[in-house]
Amino acid sequence: MICPFCRHDDSRVVDSRPVVDGTEIRRRRECPKCGQRFSTQEVALLNIIKRSGATEPFSREKVLVGVRKACQGRPVNEDDLVLLAQRVEETLRGTGQAEIEAQEVGMAILAPLRELDEVAYLRYASVYRNFASLEDFEGEIALLRALPSNATQATPASQVRTPDTSTKSPATLNQKTGK
Repeated sequence: MICPFCRHDDSRVVDSRPVVDGTEIRRRRECPKCGQRFSTQEVALLNIIKRSGATEPFSREKVLVGVRKACQGRPVNEDDLVLLAQRVEETLRGTGQAEIEAQEVGMAILAPLRELDEVAYLRYASVYRNFASLEDFEGEIALLRALPSNATQATPASQVRTPDTSTKSPATLNQKTGK
């Protein structure tokens, strides 16, 4: 690392700390020539390999743009979209790979988007998976119904609250039930 004070081309790391959810590292450095200390912040690169073969750095903003289009007119707020983009990036970084196919980015978006809003998921999936016919939509809807996401699963019967009838007289209960 070049010293910003004397331009010497080497420095010694004095201290290292993770910052921003562990995706960045802050290093305190010292120049062996002039003795000055300075800080650097390092970010692990995550590159996306596009279908054309070109690579570009991962961008949360690009994820947000695509998901915003799918969520247009849906009851989804901006904070939820930002969290979704963060989850996608964490999932991709969690693979431990420095370069990831664009296809994998789309796959990483689908699961959290489905949990957020199934209609937006269906919109995104239709573009991402190139739905060509009504049968493609029907097949995806059938999958949505067969495998409900965590956000849409019904409350288990053990958690359903029933009214407390132990303190009410039979006459009061009969009035409410029409008997």
